[in-house]
Amino acid sequence: MMSSATTQYKLQINGMTCATCSARIEKVLNRQDAVESAIVNLATEQATISVAQGSLNEQDIIAKIEKIGFGARPISDDMGMIDQQPDMFDKFTFYACIILTIPLILPMIAMPFGIEWYIPGYIQLVLATPVQIIAAFRFYKPAWGALKAFTGNMDLLVALGTSAAFGLSLYILITRSNTQPELYFEASAAVTTLVLLGKWLETQAKHGVTAAIKSLMKLRPQTARRISGEDEIETIAIIDIAMDDHILVKPGEHIPVDGIILEGNSQVDESMLTGESMPVSKKLGDEVTGGSINGTGLLRIQTNAIGQETVLAKIIEMIQGAQASKAPVQKLVDKIASYFVPVVFVIAIITFIAWTFAGVGAELAFINAITVLVIACPCALGLATPTAIMAGTGVAARHGILIKDAQSLEIAHRISICVFDKTGTLTEGKPKILKTSAFNGQDENTVLHIAASLQQGSEHPLAKAFHSDSLSPISNFQAIMGKGVQAEIANEIYFLGNRKLHILDTQPFESQAQALENEGMTIVWLSNSQNILAIFGIGDRVKVTSTNAINDLKNINISSVLLTGDNERTAQSVARQIEIETVIANVLPLEKADHIQNLKTEGATLAMVGDGINDAPALALSDVSFAMGTGSDVAIHSAGITLMRSDPQLVAQAVDISKATYRKIQQNLFWAFIYNVVALPAAAFGLLNPVIAGAAMALSSVSVVSNSLILTRWKPKK
Repeated sequence: MMSSATTQYKLQINGMTCATCSARIEKVLNRQDAVESAIVNLATEQATISVAQGSLNEQDIIAKIEKIGFGARPISDDMGMIDQQPDMFDKFTFYACIILTIPLILPMIAMPFGIEWYIPGYIQLVLATPVQIIAAFRFYKPAWGALKAFTGNMDLLVALGTSAAFGLSLYILITRSNTQPELYFEASAAVTTLVLLGKWLETQAKHGVTAAIKSLMKLRPQTARRISGEDEIETIAIIDIAMDDHILVKPGEHIPVDGIILEGNSQVDESMLTGESMPVSKKLGDEVTGGSINGTGLLRIQTNAIGQETVLAKIIEMIQGAQASKAPVQKLVDKIASYFVPVVFVIAIITFIAWTFAGVGAELAFINAITVLVIACPCALGLATPTAIMAGTGVAARHGILIKDAQSLEIAHRISICVFDKTGTLTEGKPKILKTSAFNGQDENTVLHIAASLQQGSEHPLAKAFHSDSLSPISNFQAIMGKGVQAEIANEIYFLGNRKLHILDTQPFESQAQALENEGMTIVWLSNSQNILAIFGIGDRVKVTSTNAINDLKNINISSVLLTGDNERTAQSVARQIEIETVIANVLPLEKADHIQNLKTEGATLAMVGDGINDAPALALSDVSFAMGTGSDVAIHSAGITLMRSDPQLVAQAVDISKATYRKIQQNLFWAFIYNVVALPAAAFGLLNPVIAGAAMALSSVSVVSNSLILTRWKPKK
């Protein structure tokens, strides 16, 4: 977690081509004393650097990155991701390469059909030279940077392979100009063109993987209608909206800001933010979220959040944070990738020596060694995990599941026990007083008035149950975690909470209290310093989706536990309704974390689902934590996964997304490893030529990204 004395910078990195590039930038940055952490994501081409406050500035970091041969620039867009598209020069270069390369490879394509012709050597040289000098230049700069740093990357492999093929052909052409020698210009040009093609296809596939986050960015309109004091309407840019501005939203428009409805009512489509397919009714006093779509009503809203504080901005920031983070499995992949290029060089040298001693001649030995260099692909290894993480977090966000980090996404598929809080998680969190019993000469109206007054300072969900037409001022208010509240009214101290709060004897009233608890009610006691004044029986309806949520988890072999501060009888009543077998009740907030620890020691991978401030310690201690998006900010910040709808069924859906993502990671890594395990020996044994090797290398990265792209089609199981 980033400390308050830490500054975080986000940079767009240019020039990375494989996992060794990203690993090298990370290594250089993490060596700096002031850098607390540096994470470079090959798939998003972004770096997240945390430095000690007041040490390195953004330009210092950029200078260090540029020194090792890469480009870097700040991500200035306040909504985050830069949508990178090839510039006009890159497009022109790519198309020119295709035009120049096709004549060179046509004779090779025609040969299996019995058609033979020969392009004169010097015409081959004219066609291949622009490709080698201009197009392949993009490989030379990072390759030279890698050599200076005594490391290797994909650019170095391609640069050496194509240069060797071109140089050998040029040498043969000059020294044997009076014959019709076998040249390899088509290999150097074709490999360069195919690698460029692979990068272009990879970029297109990445755009598909990041489609979800781009869709979110497009939700916010660029302008809004601000209402002035004279009820005049002016159109202003979004960035010019201030807090408490009054904004007019017409039917069918995107709501531009987070705010509270001052006038009007409507149905609002929040599907892109919460995954809820049905429009939500909004009326006077309700909150609306920027990016959602207004229905048929005309709304006047007052802004209550702007810029990075809006819900939409926080959602995008959370998704980007997850996509920039590294899954645990990635550490192993990075380690393997760091040895990859040196191993390939050794294999290429051994290939050349072995074929030379086999007596086939230096030319063929050289071509086989070149093929080894060209076919090796560290890109697929580097892209296997981050592209799957990007696709998984993106599709999860579309369905109302926000995943904060890659670790939570990877671990969630192993969950075996899921612990649920009760109020606001499995119940609606909209408690009502169903029964009031007043004692010691008090009447119901008086005790309700006192209780409602005491709850003015409380954020506990049960506080919402108490209402009164008028409230008395309170002083010396104190919330006692897990017990209740106390405060003074007219110089008299009152206590409102559960049994643990009260020092007075509750025994004379226990039979009444227990009868209400047996009906599933939560009992709240009211007393002063001398007497028990009342008990309130509070009911909180179980969510209609809670039973389905527990059954969904049972179907995937996850057992559920109800962990609540409520009394045993009420907890058991709720558990029976939703078919939870294990109940832990009467638990103080700090004790929740102890129970989580006890369950974890049994070797289980444990998830905690909650929505309140008192759930934060338990959420932080669990292996994977889920917070309801309708809950407190503390719970959401403590959780690895936030459920944007107050629907516990999303827990099973999040587990399913995690399983699907992890399968993609395994598939990607399998194909990336198998490709290299099969391709390198095949090249070394002379079974491939450089052109086929270049095509295979280019397509290996594309196949990994395309496989990850399949994740974007994920839908919840019915």
